[in-house]
Amino acid sequence: MPIEVKDNISKKYDIAIIGGGIVGLATAYRLLTLKPNLELVILEKENHVAAHQTGHNSGVIHSGLYYKPGSLKAVNCINGYKMLLEFCDDNDIPYDLCGKIVVATSKEELPQLDVLYERGKQNGLTGIIRLDESQIKEREPNCSGISGLFVPQTGIISYKKVCQVLSEKIKNTGGSLVFNYNVNKIELKGKYGVIKSEKGEVKASLIINCAGLYSDKVAEFNESNLDIRIVPFRGEYYMIKAEKQYLVKNLIYPVPDPNFPFLGVHFTRMIEGSVEAGPNAVFAFKREGYKKTDIDFGDLWNSLSWPGFRKIALKYWKTGVGEYYRSYSKSAFTKALQKLVPDIKKEDLIPAGSGVRAQACDRNGLLDDFKIVEKEGIMNILNAPSPAATSSLSIGQTVGELAISRLDRTSNAHLPRTSSI
Repeated sequence: MPIEVKDNISKKYDIAIIGGGIVGLATAYRLLTLKPNLELVILEKENHVAAHQTGHNSGVIHSGLYYKPGSLKAVNCINGYKMLLEFCDDNDIPYDLCGKIVVATSKEELPQLDVLYERGKQNGLTGIIRLDESQIKEREPNCSGISGLFVPQTGIISYKKVCQVLSEKIKNTGGSLVFNYNVNKIELKGKYGVIKSEKGEVKASLIINCAGLYSDKVAEFNESNLDIRIVPFRGEYYMIKAEKQYLVKNLIYPVPDPNFPFLGVHFTRMIEGSVEAGPNAVFAFKREGYKKTDIDFGDLWNSLSWPGFRKIALKYWKTGVGEYYRSYSKSAFTKALQKLVPDIKKEDLIPAGSGVRAQACDRNGLLDDFKIVEKEGIMNILNAPSPAATSSLSIGQTVGELAISRLDRTSNAHLPRTSSI
């Protein structure tokens, strides 16, 4: 059972991790693998792990197709992919490397499809196949396109299940998980930090901030001039009703718009057999704004007042309007899906859940790669969007090695202000 924090807790930990999503859990697991005698605690504000980004994603194992070769996203996705599959094999976690097709529906999309093909090869993906119209039909009989790619490495999984196993392994290795612990202050006091909440205080030699949608707010407890903010984007999904799920065999993606940082609405077969359609990508008015009516004026002002967000809004306003239109118009959402699967009908779609992506922005706009901001006593993981779930064990390994190195340094060692995963 997870421990309950008492007021004025006296025990001091080596490491305290804020956030019980997959990145926080993977970091804890890797730390305890590297150094099993660590006194480690995970602090989670909800009453269970994987409550937000991890638990609301579509469960795709990403191949690394989309990411710029040599980027942190590409490196961590490819390394994390291998680590994830090995972890699942060792722990009997089901997954299916069913592959996906990326489909061009117009001649204008063909150059970008070529870019993806070359990028996939540069990232070390083998077995990518160029598809013509008839070959698309062989793999997805109900899909329409003039050209495409088959990417065999892509798969499906339940990241909630991965997190459950990670949690058990952390507890069995001596780590602790504390739930319902909402951090409201952090004080750094030389050789240790004090994390405070209404449930009491936790002391640790090193704090690792994996708070996802609130990672900037946690960082601001000790970074008064933080030049990064989290802007929430909601992705809304439909499920295809059971009698029409035959229209999609596995995963069908459009060619992404290179001028927009999201992949476009697509079809995903889930690990339990259902088929999901979506998501769109709309600016959310609340960090955990899973419904259209969810609004928090503090979160809204936090985004609108940030120059980086205003630059994003100006750059992508036409695309953004289209995303909002699809959000409020099921017919428009259906029309976007029909570009890939013409036989899908509006009545075939059942409203499903949504997720909120924590997108970090600096003053110039979107941050496209993973990033850490650190200082004495704390490491803030401030940008770990998709493919963070696939990459989580690789991110955890890198952060774990950095953390152990930090613990081993003398108290007067010089520490860099910023670094990247």
